[in-house]
Amino acid sequence: MMAPTVDVLEDEAFAALRAQLLGAAADLAPDAKHLADLLAGLSDDVARVLQEPLQIFPVAHHSPACAVQLIRRLQRTAPKVIFIEACEDLQALLPELASCVPPVAMQAFAGESEAFPPRWLPLSLVMPMTPFSAEYQAICYGLANPEVELVFVDRSSDHVFQWLPQQDATPTAPGGPSDDDENARLHGGALGVELGSLVPTFPVFLESLLEHSRASTFSEWWSLYVDEPTIGADYNTWRQVMVLVGALIRRLGSRAEHVEGDRLRERFMWTRMKDHLVAKGVAPKDAMYICGAAHAASDVPEWGTTKLGQADDPRWDIPKRTVTPWQYGFIPSSYSAIERQFGLARGSISVAEQSWEKALKALGLKAMPLPKAAKAAKGEVEEGAEAPKPKTKAKKAAAPPPEEIASAGGAMGVLSRPPSLLAEDHEQLLQWCTGVVAKARENHYMASTADAIAIYQTSLLLARMRGRLHPSPFDFADAAETCLDKGDPTMRRSVRHLCGMVMGGDRVGKVGYTTLPPLVRDVYDRLEVVKVVPGKSTVTRALMDLRKDGPTLLPVSDLLWRLRALLPASDAVRPVMGERRLGVPRVQESWDIKLHGPALRDLIELAYEGVTIEQVLERRLRDKAFAPNATAATVLGLAEDALLYAERDRLSEELGERAVELLRLELSAANARELFERVRRLVHHLRARPEGLPRWLGEFVSTGYQHYASLLPQSFADRGTSPEQLAGMLAFVFSLESLALSLGCQRSQVIIAVRQAAPLTTDPGKLGLLWAAEWTLELKRGDEVRAEFNALMDNPMSLSALPGALGSLLLALSFTPLVSALAAELLSRAFMELPEALLLPWLPGLLDSLRPVAGTILPALMREVVQSTPRSLVELDAWTPPWEAPRPAATTSTPKRAATADARSPEERAVNALLRAAPASTDAWAEALGLTPGWTAPPAEGAAEAEGHDAEAHGGDDPDVAAIQGLLTAYPVAVSAWAARLDA
Repeated sequence: MMAPTVDVLEDEAFAALRAQLLGAAADLAPDAKHLADLLAGLSDDVARVLQEPLQIFPVAHHSPACAVQLIRRLQRTAPKVIFIEACEDLQALLPELASCVPPVAMQAFAGESEAFPPRWLPLSLVMPMTPFSAEYQAICYGLANPEVELVFVDRSSDHVFQWLPQQDATPTAPGGPSDDDENARLHGGALGVELGSLVPTFPVFLESLLEHSRASTFSEWWSLYVDEPTIGADYNTWRQVMVLVGALIRRLGSRAEHVEGDRLRERFMWTRMKDHLVAKGVAPKDAMYICGAAHAASDVPEWGTTKLGQADDPRWDIPKRTVTPWQYGFIPSSYSAIERQFGLARGSISVAEQSWEKALKALGLKAMPLPKAAKAAKGEVEEGAEAPKPKTKAKKAAAPPPEEIASAGGAMGVLSRPPSLLAEDHEQLLQWCTGVVAKARENHYMASTADAIAIYQTSLLLARMRGRLHPSPFDFADAAETCLDKGDPTMRRSVRHLCGMVMGGDRVGKVGYTTLPPLVRDVYDRLEVVKVVPGKSTVTRALMDLRKDGPTLLPVSDLLWRLRALLPASDAVRPVMGERRLGVPRVQESWDIKLHGPALRDLIELAYEGVTIEQVLERRLRDKAFAPNATAATVLGLAEDALLYAERDRLSEELGERAVELLRLELSAANARELFERVRRLVHHLRARPEGLPRWLGEFVSTGYQHYASLLPQSFADRGTSPEQLAGMLAFVFSLESLALSLGCQRSQVIIAVRQAAPLTTDPGKLGLLWAAEWTLELKRGDEVRAEFNALMDNPMSLSALPGALGSLLLALSFTPLVSALAAELLSRAFMELPEALLLPWLPGLLDSLRPVAGTILPALMREVVQSTPRSLVELDAWTPPWEAPRPAATTSTPKRAATADARSPEERAVNALLRAAPASTDAWAEALGLTPGWTAPPAEGAAEAEGHDAEAHGGDDPDVAAIQGLLTAYPVAVSAWAARLDA
């Protein structure tokens, strides 16, 4: 929207500038109405700002010229209220700024929220400040002068996230070339807000601006064509230039969506300022409004105070905040982090700092001091409250400030002549050239004195080519990169990084001890034993002998392990030696402790969740356990963490009961393997304690036994259940069976489930698991399982099913050692007899499936291989592989046992004869068990072959009799006693 023309009395300099702009518009094209309207609108914006009673102070983010002009202005005027374009909810942090060393960043943090998309969490917002930013100097002035009121008027942190498109991805800081630098990551993934953002967002405008100004980045353009020309100008000239540049970027250099977002912010800020002026009874002329230059001349209806207090004064209905619980604090910042956060050129903040220091020295100014009396304890200032008044007032200046000298030609003179930098400083340029060569040598560049001379001459050449009177820091950096960069990618630091170090380097701020949250202070206090102190910027190596100094160092070790569990991706604490596992005693430990930089930011964000590390740990464990997406495996892992780190049985019991509840609701075996490993580890550890196994763990074992037993038929039949998951279920059932049976479970449930699963299993990859389970439950014998595999191997039609069946048999080694000998034999035969077309594609999948259980399977398999192979060369000649030994002929898929008289012992024959002589007892037992009694014809004595044919004619031995014979074979002492009794 085009701002209306304001008819005001302009000074001669500004009128001449406007006339020249309109004349240029008329000369550019015959019909230059649109361009003329644009140029007229720019001049009208400046006129409106100059006429506004409220003193509008336009600034740019971290601009030294703006900070210098603010100091000079505050020395001449004393406003009663200073409005600052900053998030209003961050104002409560101002009293704590006194104990910090800039650059630091105000942070708003929310770990949970129901009002924003879950993918955005945690919400984090930072507003960094440097000593040469206008807002920092204004804050220092306000804290030093209790009669001056500081008011943050920009939208709150909650509104920042409210006004973001909800369908967007997680709002985080943009990455940049400084991502490899640790200091550049100090802000983490926080969303950055800045006072006075002026970087154009319209690409065509930005490209045209940089091309015509012969600048490579917008930071360079701003430094050379705005900051340097205006840093020593008079206040009126500087103000006109800033408003003009801000209006130009707003009208031409910004996208429409960004302009609309700026309009919302401006309506918010002007409404807040008007409400405050009316409530406090302050006249607009007694107030100052520090805002971004692009916001100075706005077209929103709320802009201006000419109608303040009247009925038709427009006010905006500010939307309410959400119920999101926000936490506030300071985190350390750095120049590189600010550059990365806002997409600035590397080294631009260091260049701005140099300009700031030069200007203060040349103009005889001093930065606003931050009085120590402005300190306040955490929590004394509530949100929206005024800052506490210091007991002593700031010292008055010894002499009045020098009078400003109006710039020649005003704004027109500044804009029409080439940028005139400070006096040439050949000495500084020489120091930079020699310094960067020295740094290059330290970083293994092939640099010499000749390179220093080349950099100096190239800097002068680039300055002349770009129409500058003296090489700028950007010319120097380009020259150094041209002369030193040989394209070697192995160099750890780039040439531009080295130039930044020479021109001042990166600076990292510090957050004072009293400003830190209670949790961080508690961590520092508890780590004082190992000489970890606040403000230390190096890594502390802590060597702890827990046997010698256990009472003193064990609490420190516990704290470090808890920090490691809470911040696994951070470099705050890193164990060099030592481990913490259930049942493993701790003897000696070595730690690297680094509580500065990004690690300190992580610890401060952790402090927003609680007062102590133990409280945060317990809260996180509970939150994860009762989350909607929690599973039995994850909650059981949390219960293990509670025992390992929190060392609280009450918490582990609560989490264990939650795991039992989730286990009952699971309908698949997706987490069976993980559950089994965790339960086995917990059982081995907890059953050794004096109090024995906890109740919740016994309930988990019995519930898991019954639950997985009921899922076995479905899992064998379901192709969506992988053999690995099924093996995990069987490992849980069979490995923990003795404990489950002692807790009241019934093995008959597993037997019935396996019998039901047998006719349902059609997947070849599960046949080996089925047969192994039947063998373990004595539903099959080892010879019968071998016969099943022989049938697969000998039949060309079923040979393709052998790899899957054999792979599942190897998985069965994780729960039963019975199949180890057979697995070694069949695997050896498969490698020898299977065709390459079938063997080679099978091997990669086999190895991949066995990798998770390699620690359990390989030892048993290798033990059997060693036992079946000869021990010496002499034995090798007579050795016959097990798979080449004579074996029974292949049978059908459900082979029958061919009983022969010769295969039975005398005791077995005697018992068989006794049972046949008195069949009534056996029939009664069969009826009691719900079985149909049936008998085969007795074999002829000494006629094994006839007995075999007779058995085949009758369909084989009766399964009931076979089961009885198997029972008697397993307990031969009773059989021998009966035989002796009968012989007697």
